[in-house]
This record gives sequence, structure tokens and C-alpha cells, in this order.
Amino acid sequence: MPKLLPIITSHQGSGGRSALTCRFRCGDACFGEVPNTSENEYVGDVIAGALSRRSMMRAAAVVTVAATAGSTLIAGPGVSEAAAAAPEGRTAGKGRGARGLRFAPVAPNTKDAVTVPAGYGQNVVIRWGEPILRGAPTFDPDRQTAKAQAGQFGYNNDFLSLLPLRGEHGRQVLVANHEYTDEILMFKGYDPENPTREQVEIAWAAHGLSVVVVEGERRSGALRAVTRHHLNRRLTATSRFRLTGPAAGSDLVRTKADPRGTTVLGTLNNCSGGTTPWGTTLHGEENFNQYFANAVQVTDPTAAARLKRYGVSGAASERKWERFDDRFDLAKEPNEANRFGWVVELDPFDPDSTPRKRTALGRFKHEAAQPRLTDDGRPVVYMGDDEKFDYFYKFVSSKRMAKGKSRAAHEHNLTLLDEGTLYVAKLTGDSPAAEIDGKGTLPQDGEFDGSGRWIPLATAGPGGKAVSHVEGMTAEEVYVFTRLAGDKVGATKMDRPEDIEPSPHTGKVYVALTNNSDRGKPGKAGADEANPRNLNKHGQVLELTERRNRADATTFAWSLFLVAGDPDDPSTYFAGFPKDRVSPISCPDNVAFDPHGNLWLSTDGNQLGSHDGLFGVATRGERRGELKQFLTMPTGAETCGPLIQDRRVLVAVQHPGEVDGASVEKPASAWPDGPGKLVRPSVVSVWRKDGRDIGV
Repeated sequence: MPKLLPIITSHQGSGGRSALTCRFRCGDACFGEVPNTSENEYVGDVIAGALSRRSMMRAAAVVTVAATAGSTLIAGPGVSEAAAAAPEGRTAGKGRGARGLRFAPVAPNTKDAVTVPAGYGQNVVIRWGEPILRGAPTFDPDRQTAKAQAGQFGYNNDFLSLLPLRGEHGRQVLVANHEYTDEILMFKGYDPENPTREQVEIAWAAHGLSVVVVEGERRSGALRAVTRHHLNRRLTATSRFRLTGPAAGSDLVRTKADPRGTTVLGTLNNCSGGTTPWGTTLHGEENFNQYFANAVQVTDPTAAARLKRYGVSGAASERKWERFDDRFDLAKEPNEANRFGWVVELDPFDPDSTPRKRTALGRFKHEAAQPRLTDDGRPVVYMGDDEKFDYFYKFVSSKRMAKGKSRAAHEHNLTLLDEGTLYVAKLTGDSPAAEIDGKGTLPQDGEFDGSGRWIPLATAGPGGKAVSHVEGMTAEEVYVFTRLAGDKVGATKMDRPEDIEPSPHTGKVYVALTNNSDRGKPGKAGADEANPRNLNKHGQVLELTERRNRADATTFAWSLFLVAGDPDDPSTYFAGFPKDRVSPISCPDNVAFDPHGNLWLSTDGNQLGSHDGLFGVATRGERRGELKQFLTMPTGAETCGPLIQDRRVLVAVQHPGEVDGASVEKPASAWPDGPGKLVRPSVVSVWRKDGRDIGV
């Protein structure tokens, strides 16, 4: 088995991220005190026994074959030239590969480029700063203003959604999240201790969401932005958003500027999201804690404990926004932080609509929110809280989706996420704790699996009325301080639950658990049957099956689908597929499905020496677990927002060049426009040059 690339130096404890990324993206969350100090069971203790007996037998067979055949890692560095150059439509292993994954896997690499399989082409769809609204100027980094940025594509694109545009052939509506800003890579001579008002206001305008119409080229899969289309829109850190649902109007969300507690300025740190069956998009507010200052001045013990549970701490914030707007100063506006950490619903087809923050879905560090319909047409939304040792949730609406395109149906569907029940997951393993050794060793029953139940937290009814199911907490407290509610009911601690999505083909739910380097450390929870390795650098993916495959079920079965890392590592697992015929993967983050039912995984913080990338893996059939790398990112970049259509793959290239020591004056990357140009986060489209479908 050939060795992987040398391990890239990274910010220890954060996966493979640079210190610069940790600083600006999440406020060094990995290096502060873990917010969850409850005694709840840790999912690492729950996963560590989940390979089926059949899978163990298959794994043993693979080891035997590898020992006798001297097999090599597909497309790994040092793989044979013949395998690396496998022709389009063939895998480097046996057979043609799973439908949708028939491409020559990209080898792990550290190239400063988006690297795609042989036979595929690519183009940059849109870059940070490109004008999308009427009157917005061409991007000029030396003359940038807040007004200009408010009409231009935002910074650090993450979640992507493409919706069909009726009546305009070849056009679609692209919706993008803009998670955070890195001012060191945006402004020449940036002084982090003394940002200017102009720099702060540009950063406000670079956060938020973008809606932009895109048009496909006839002879390729390239996409181009249609500038100044009437649907194009920018929403920023100062745009108006509306709080709806059971926490709207609560004393916990009222401020001096908004005494009614119903109108919020801005959306912050939007990570991944979802697309609803009724044509709207959902956007998760994640690491909002880093934007608020002076938590140390909050003296009320209850308020201080609540802030601490959400990772809000310290005096001055990283970006110093509190110097320019009092709402970011908790000593002056103690409730402002409670107005962030929600799921936002946007109607991209109504540029005059006010986006809603849906409080019935709970408040935490939302990574994503992807709906599925029950048998009788009620939406169920699965959500992860991206923090070490935190939980994953689902919301089951009490209202059915109205069919059709009428105005009445549309208005009804815009109320679906305000009424229903919010649940948190509790997992149970079926192996004795003594058999979980923290190394990923199989317990005696040869299985990594178990059962689980959804614990109800609160139910929201008509008119904002709600009932708490958590002893000692009001309904408003459950919705605003959902983490504390999960603590009280004994939810299972997870290894950074990020994107969670149900398969549109099978209904099975896939949970990306990115990593947790604190697992097993002194004073921290150790390995369990759902997380079999201590000091978990590489992460894993859980597969959850609702009882009778009903989305509104209150119990489920779970099993381990992938344990990420070097396939040569005995602790890794690829759904029982031969490990000599898969690509190495580390730190799964966002997930998506292609038209064939394959699961696609983007990575964040690869710990195997390669740049982050996008991978496809079969979830069904004899090739279940066959995982292949489709592309890699430029230097410093993370793979975000994957979208897989029949003939096109879209990815958001986030924070390219974000390497320790980099700046505008000393760039670490020349992507996407070459040397001498500013490094710019962008959206990329990838397609087959022969015009055929992806991976067939």
C-alpha cells in the first residue's frame, strides 16, 4: 500500500484547517472550552461496535486478498500510471463502477487548482465581488465600498441551491450562502486591532445570501451569471429579517431597537442549508457566537451560563464590530445574540419578500436543514449542531404541504415550518462499554450499530402558542436555548454533526460527523459505539433508518456507513466495500445526492496530506461503499455547497489561499485568476466534455 501525501501542518485540534481559518470562520471554537459540559452519553461510546458480521467477514476477505495480491490504493500518490490514467467510464478497480461514479478518481494532491477527472471541463460561474444588481460597479479591490459590495456577489460562498426558472429556457436561479469574511485576505494593510468603519461595513455587506440567475452554455456544462436580472438579490448583515414561530416576540429576543422582538437586522455565518419541495431555500446560521463582544461583562449567572453554552465568551470580538454598532456589544444589548443561530427561509422568486427566521426549528449552530416529506405530505427537517459533543435534531411539521403553483398554495407553504414538534436524537449501542477500546476495534458481536429515539423538546401550534416537553424549561426557553434542552433530556453527544440529509431515493438519513480531536482526552467523553476512535481526526458518516421508513417516526435504527481515513488504517470502514479499491477521505462535511442515489461528500480539514475535495460513494447494491474522489480544491480552500445534477456538478470554493501567514500582500494562492490577482472565493461548474451525464 503506497503512502499518502505528507501530513499538512495545521492548527492542532481543528482537523486540517489553518489557524487563519479557525480565527475568522468560527472564532477558534476548537480551542476554547467545549460548551457542552453535560453528563449525557457520548456518541463515540455508541458507534464503536457497528460493523455487521457480514461486513467483518467481507473485511477479513479483503485483508486476505490484499495480503496475497499486494493491492494498491486507487488513485493514491504512488498508484500505478495505468490506474491513474484509467479511461473515462472505467474505474481503476474491477468492473465499471457504480452508475454515476464511472470516472477515473482524482489522485490526492496539493495543486493550487480545482483538479477534476480526465475528460471533464470546468468554469468559474461567479466570483466574490462580481456585480449582480443594477448599478453595482465592476469589482475593484483598491476602491471597494460597502455600497458596491451590497450589489456584488458576497464573500466565502458555502451552501448552493439551483432552482428551475420557468419561462426562461436554459436558466436557473442560483442561491448561495456567504458564511464569513477574512479581512486579512480582503484588505491591503488590514490592522485587526483597528479596523476602519469602511472595512467593517464592507464586511457586513459581504456576509449573508446571494440570489443570482445563471444561464447554461449550449455546448457544455458551463454556467454564466446573468447580471442585473430582476430576481437577483443581495441580503447582508444589515438587511431586514423577520422572526416567526413560537419564539417571535419573546422577552428573550427583544432589544432596544426591536422592542417587539420580531425584526432582526442581518443573517450571520450561514453555513449549509437546504431546498424545500415548495420552492424556497433554507439557510443555517452557524458560528454566530464569534461576532458578539463583552460576554465577560454579563453578570447575571443565568444569562452568563446560557452564553457560555453557546460559546459566546471574552471581551472584544475578532472583528471589533461592537465599535461601530452597539447591537454587537452584549453589555449594551444582552439579547442580540439570541436573534442569531436560526434557520432562515428565503423565497428566491420574490425579490421583495422578507426572509423568515424559523424559531420552531430551534436555535443552535445550524450546519444545514434539508426537508423530507412524510407519507401524508408534512415536511420533516433534519439538522445538525456543528460543535464538538453536540447533538442532531429533527422538526416534524403538523401541517401538510399544499400542492400546485397557486398563490394560496404558496402562502400556505410559507407557514409549514412554524408549527410542529422539535426533537433531539438519543442513540443506544448494543455492545458492552468494556468492548469499546477507542481504537475502532470491533466488539465481540462484530457490529457497529444500534437503535435510537427522537426525544420531543417542544411543540409549536397556531398563533405562536407552544408547549414545552422539557421539565424546568418554558417553551420559549426550549426554542431559544435548545442546546440546554438537549442537555436536560439526555441527548447523545456527537462528533461535530454537520450536514444531515435524507436520501430522496431510499429515505435513509446520512449524518456527516466531521471529527473530534477532544474525544478521549482527560476530562472529556471517550469513545462509544457511534464514534469508535479517540482523538478522532478523520470523522465518520452515520446511516439512520427511521422505523418503517416513516419520516415522522419517533424511533430509528442506525449503523456505521463510513469511518473515514487512510484505507490502509484498520480502523477505517467503507460500508464493507474492499478498501484497496476506494479513495482516502478525511473530515466529511457537506453531503448531497446525485440522480442515481449516490451520496456525495465534501471535506473540510483533510488530515491525510491532500487538499480538500469532493467524493462520491454508492449507497446501494453490490458496490455499496465504493468511494471515489471527483475533485480537489486549490491551496487553503474548503469544498462547500456540492450540487450534483445529471450533467453538471457545482461546488463552492471557500476561503482559497487561507493559509497561515498569508495576506493580500503575500498571497498563498493564485486561484482563480492567476498571479498578481486577488484570491477570490468562487462557484465552479464541472461537466463532461463529451456532453454526457456525470459518471455514466
